[in-house]
Amino acid sequence: MMEELGSLRMADVGAKPRTARHALARGSLVMNARALRLLRTKRLPKGDALAAGELAGIMAAKRTSEIIPLCHPLPLDAVRVGFELDPKLPGLHAFCSAKAFSRTGVEMEALCGVSAALLTVYDLVKPVDPALRIDSVRLEFKAGGKSGFWRHPLARPKKSPPAKPLKPAVAGIITVSDRCSQGRRRDESGRLLSEGLRAMGLSTRPRLVVSDDQELIASALRRLAKDCDAVVLTGGTGLSPRDVTPETVTGICDRVVPGIGEALRLSGRSSTPLSSLSRSVAGLLGSTIVVCLPGSPRAVQEGLAVLSEVLPHAIHIAKGGGHGLK
Repeated sequence: MMEELGSLRMADVGAKPRTARHALARGSLVMNARALRLLRTKRLPKGDALAAGELAGIMAAKRTSEIIPLCHPLPLDAVRVGFELDPKLPGLHAFCSAKAFSRTGVEMEALCGVSAALLTVYDLVKPVDPALRIDSVRLEFKAGGKSGFWRHPLARPKKSPPAKPLKPAVAGIITVSDRCSQGRRRDESGRLLSEGLRAMGLSTRPRLVVSDDQELIASALRRLAKDCDAVVLTGGTGLSPRDVTPETVTGICDRVVPGIGEALRLSGRSSTPLSSLSRSVAGLLGSTIVVCLPGSPRAVQEGLAVLSEVLPHAIHIAKGGGHGLK
């Protein structure tokens, strides 16, 4: 009977945990200089193309499952559509950001939204330029779920929210683990953390691995904080007598940033109730953001999804930047 129904089917995501999901898609519309001038000055025959494109993109993102047959219907938490005019193209670049707390990602919602936005602008511009071209529609990044944070190799970090720091940011990484420091286990969590931070647009220092010892953790943290904008530690946040990372970090930091630890535990609870036992913390050591993540690779991936939303802007603020997202 099942064979008669055909081979196409929606993926069964019923057993997957809900996590915070975020995706950003982009695309370009190439037009002649006269059309771009009319668009910019809102003198196109049909009216304001950018306003129409913004609304169309939001509507399309919300109705993605009605257009793409195998997509799951998702309760989206937020959709934003924006445009960047580019005289050098000439034309514009469109962006669509989608967010949800869901068992599956919002990549198709973002792509559907940016495609509808571009097509709507196309419709309003074509009376003055029939030779339009839609180009380079792609996913810029996605965050959340088992795969954590991913950015397209061609993506430009400066065009992707959240805001980036005023200057290129440098991140230090410390793995706190007796077994890793003794060479009895490979530092998989540190590797994932390094890849994830670089995907956010940060450069990274060589990873440090120390045992669960407060003096060694403190020494490594102070050393990295001298020339890093952020230091992220993984490991030593549980209830074992050897887990002393949170005490070390809070004892060194000048100020505690409680919201980051709360967000990490909230995100983790969608995967396992045991995340409530994590003592992840964050703080400021001078102007350096310090964050403690649990030690498991899965917890690091989930933590990166949370940090992708806040860490670049936190660095920006800690370095004296304004609160407005650029």
